[in-house]
Amino acid sequence: MKTPWHFMTAGDWLVILLLLAVSLAGIGWVATAPGGTRVVVTSGGRTLFTAPLDQPRSVDLDGPLGQTHLVIDDQGVRITDSPCPQKICISMGPARHTGDLLACVPNRILVHIDSPADKETPYDLLSR
Repeated sequence: MKTPWHFMTAGDWLVILLLLAVSLAGIGWVATAPGGTRVVVTSGGRTLFTAPLDQPRSVDLDGPLGQTHLVIDDQGVRITDSPCPQKICISMGPARHTGDLLACVPNRILVHIDSPADKETPYDLLSR
């Protein structure tokens, strides 16, 4: 009886192994990303709140729909309550690495994890 893998060629296996290696390298790269040091909250292009990531606190931020509740703790920063209808921002979980974003689009709140000023991260992409 033939196995279900009889139609796979050596090239197919090579592609599978290459994709697996790239995936594992990506996971390793994300897992070793530097931790951020500062939380910056913006709405409509203006900064609403800035705080160090290592000082636990909870903050209520006003947006067009109402108040969004933000918590900073040892897990990072997360949105715990928001007046938006689908609550996607709450399900995003905590953000703790430089460049991580949390967004409550209906309430126009954007939470960004920033790096220290003396340790800027390189560009991911630059275009003109």
